This record gives sequence, structure tokens and C-alpha cells, in this order.
Amino acid sequence: MNLPPDEFVTVSEDRELAFLQACFEHVGVGADHATVMARLLTNSDLRGVRSHGIAWAPGYCRKFNEGDLNTTPDIRVVHENPTTVIVDGDGFLGYVPTTMATEAAIAKAKQVGVGLGLVRHIGHNGAAGHYTRVCRDAGCIGFAVQGFRGDGERRHQDPKPPATYTGFPPMSFSIPARNEPAVVLDMVAHVVSGYNEPEFADLPERIPATFFKAMGLVATANLLGGALTGFTQNEADEIARRFPGATMGGMVLAIDIASVVPEQVFGAEVDRYIRAVCESFAPMPGQDEVVMPGHMEERILAQHKSTGIRFGDREQQAAQQMHDDWGVPLPWDEERK
Repeated sequence: MNLPPDEFVTVSEDRELAFLQACFEHVGVGADHATVMARLLTNSDLRGVRSHGIAWAPGYCRKFNEGDLNTTPDIRVVHENPTTVIVDGDGFLGYVPTTMATEAAIAKAKQVGVGLGLVRHIGHNGAAGHYTRVCRDAGCIGFAVQGFRGDGERRHQDPKPPATYTGFPPMSFSIPARNEPAVVLDMVAHVVSGYNEPEFADLPERIPATFFKAMGLVATANLLGGALTGFTQNEADEIARRFPGATMGGMVLAIDIASVVPEQVFGAEVDRYIRAVCESFAPMPGQDEVVMPGHMEERILAQHKSTGIRFGDREQQAAQQMHDDWGVPLPWDEERK
């Protein structure tokens, strides 16, 4: 789970945005693309999703600087019909191409009810919830996954690894409400991924059905976010040779609620369901209240917008690494540490 840091410095949203923008531009990324990437990474930190915020940025910068990712991509639509668009990321990180595919999927959903955006030949595109939240804001239900080329291949390993952990692709659903915050499930498709440790070695025997279902979710994410994008076609080998950090794909599905049922009718039932669950059930062990997926992120977002983003050790180390590598001034005042 993403837990807030006990010790931290606070960084304003604007300073994190400017810092990331400068770092990405320093390694050759164009200003417009750097702006999108900085925005989405900062959004994760604003929501307290520390696993997918600034901590990823040093690795991204290193891949751009070393040529594993394309700094000057020709991101373009390569296929389109009334319901579907496929975007070729041309070796770039997935953030910009997936944002383009998401916006296109929403536009198609507004026309025909459902829109599908696919991307291929990309690097990591971050938390899948970035893209389902864009759907949410447009009055659409969103579903997003990412797939990894060659994932699932372990035949070279001896002994064979157990089938309990077959991969960790991102997955997200977003369901808008009317007055309550949306339900946003933003997760690794392997729902028990955090338990791949020796002290939990007996879990597969105790709850085998959980691991079997997790295997199915991982397969769903990889195949819809990979195979469906066409990222194994002939040109993929050449792109992977030139940009080995871009062997991934992604999918975003948008469903326009108003095309199916009046938004106020749908939203009222989502509100009712949220309140019923939160008020009818006892909290989980260790929790003080029942909170739906995505609601805690909204609370942290409001707090961080007001008081600044809490940078713990993980975030500070990432920023310090980029400062040391590229000379970009740190996004906090040293005397405040």
C-alpha cells in the first residue's frame, strides 16, 4: 500500500512540475511532451500514490539519456475506425501516447457510446488510473491496462518459478458518481503482488483461489494491453532494437454513460451504493472507517493542494539523484529540511 511518509519536506505542486519539466527537457525531451509527463507524475504525488510519482523520474531520464527511449518520437495514429484508434508511440514513454489514445477513445465514446484507445511501441505509462480519471472527468466509465511484450516467458529459468506470481501489469477502473467521489480502482493486476515475500510463502496453499484469479487478471491486462495493440507485428522488432525501453502497449476503454442511461440516474445509484457500503459495513482490520477505492486519494489530493506535497525519503532521493545528474535546482528550500 502507499502510506504517507513519517518524515518529509513539503513541495508545492508548481515546484514539482517545474522541476520535472526541467529534468525531462535536460535529457532531450520536447517541452510539450515533458509537460504531460511532469503533470501526470505530479498528479500521482498529489494523490499520495508514491509508487508512481517522482520516484520513477530518475530511471526515465536515464533511459532517455542513454538512448533506450526515443526523445524525438513521431507519435501518430496508425489505425482508426468509428470505435477504435491505435496510436504508435515510436519508442517514447507511454504517458503522452496513452493520453492521446485516451482522449481519442473519449471522443469516439461521445459519438457512438463506446471508444477504444490502443497504444503500442511505448515505455512505461505509469499508473493506469491516470487515464481512467480522464475518462471520469469526461463523464465516462474508464478501464485501462498495460501489457509487456514477452511477459510470461520464463522457460529459461531453472528451476521454474511458481505460477503464483506471473506478472505485475497496471490496471484501473473508474466509475463516476454524482455527488460522491468516483470509485477508482487503480492497482497492479496481480491483486496480492505485495505478498511475494518469504514470510507469506504459505499463502498460495491457504488461499489458492486468490492466486488463480490474480493469474487471470494479469493475463487480461497483458493480452488486452499488449496483444490487442498489435505490438508484436514486424515493425516492433526494429523499434525494440533501436529503443529497448519501449516494448510495451496499452489499452483504454471509455464508455459514455449518457449514451446508455441519463447521467443523473446513474450517478444517483452510484452515490447510493457508495453510501450504503460505507455506512453498512464495519471497517477492515486496522482501519477506522470504510473507504471506497479512490476516495482516500481524493482526500490526500485536497490536503496536498492546500499544504504542499509530502516528499519522504523516496521522493527526496529521486529528486536529489536528478539534481546531481542534471544540475536542476531541488524543488524545496534546503533550510526547510
